[in-house]
Amino acid sequence: MEILIATKNIGKIKEFKGMFESIGHNVKSLIDFPDITEIEETGTTFEENAIIKARKLSRLTGKIVISDDSGLEVDALNGEPGVYSARYAGNNKNDEDNINLVLEKLKGVPTEKRTARFICVIAVVFPTGSTETFKGICEGIITEEKKGNEGFGYDPIMYIPKLNRTMAELTKDEKNQISHRGNALRKMLDKMIIFR
Repeated sequence: MEILIATKNIGKIKEFKGMFESIGHNVKSLIDFPDITEIEETGTTFEENAIIKARKLSRLTGKIVISDDSGLEVDALNGEPGVYSARYAGNNKNDEDNINLVLEKLKGVPTEKRTARFICVIAVVFPTGSTETFKGICEGIITEEKKGNEGFGYDPIMYIPKLNRTMAELTKDEKNQISHRGNALRKMLDKMIIFR
């Protein structure tokens, strides 16, 4: 079965490929469809954005499309960066800029108030229009400095107390076991027999 993952993000593509190719599915991404232009995320929630992308791409390609919207919510920042996680420091900024902005805004905030979570909502849209969504959460604490070289995005500042490491210090397999995306994918795979 061929599944289209609605992203050009290399980190996300690797995570999805690792999970789906291990159970025998052919995974394509937006990198394989260069003629498809960027789909604007106009939703105000992770769920809305995931559905918008998946529905449009399924209509364009006729394929099963899996789209996720995910991000970081920091309690001390009233839930920021939230749906703006990828462009928190500005549209032309990168992961490093986003991380630095979060750390700057949390200067002086004590460890016990630096609680945060990664949230991922996955939307699966079939060519028939049928849609399912699945939500995964990974709780942690924002560190005062970056640690680790694995992963992407905010992983270097997301400390997981039960593992005593940041997300960027975990192996790919360790991360998949506890990550927000891994949790959402497992919920999806548990429910949707078509992917087994």
